[in-house]
Amino acid sequence: MSDRDAVRRGYDEMAETYAAERSEGGRGTELLTDFLDALPDDPRVLDAGCGQGTPVLARLAESGDPLGLDFSREQLRLAAVNVPGASLSQGDMTALPFRDDAFDAVTAYNSLIHVPYGDHETVLGEFARVLRPGGRVLLTEGCQEWSGENPDWLDTGVEMQWDIAGTEATRAQLESAGFAVVGEWEVTDRLNDDGEEVPKPVFEARLVG
Repeated sequence: MSDRDAVRRGYDEMAETYAAERSEGGRGTELLTDFLDALPDDPRVLDAGCGQGTPVLARLAESGDPLGLDFSREQLRLAAVNVPGASLSQGDMTALPFRDDAFDAVTAYNSLIHVPYGDHETVLGEFARVLRPGGRVLLTEGCQEWSGENPDWLDTGVEMQWDIAGTEATRAQLESAGFAVVGEWEVTDRLNDDGEEVPKPVFEARLVG
């Protein structure tokens, strides 16, 4: 099971390297554009696990007033540079520091996979809490259930840890949290130690009830 402190330290210590390795385009970014087109004008969007602010938070800022949340102080420092003027908050996705019904949508790219598996449902419940009725979430996961660590991620000498629920479990967790899955795609992630493209699912879900 991943350790929050280890993940936070990892992203603090390798912030610059991760930012340089992160892909700025691809199918995942295209899906984000389609997602935004379906939202109200000037939507209030929470980017949960915003990292260095690119590409997701920067794209959100083009069409509204997003808020980026991350628990890594160094990642937020980079986000402040990359997305000037964006609202930023340091916090944990398992206990979002926001009131109920605060957002029209939530995005969570490459962030849920670092949350201990037992807390995934808590995070999705928090997303549901801060969303307005009918609000939407767009998130990425991993295709297969897996927990593990890499003591030298991206050749930095820094440890990183993951807890991946897999496609079927994530779909069930979304429904349990009160969401209806309205879209599901498989995209590839180019951020990988050996340069291979790693498939991952993207879910779009709408809060019901």
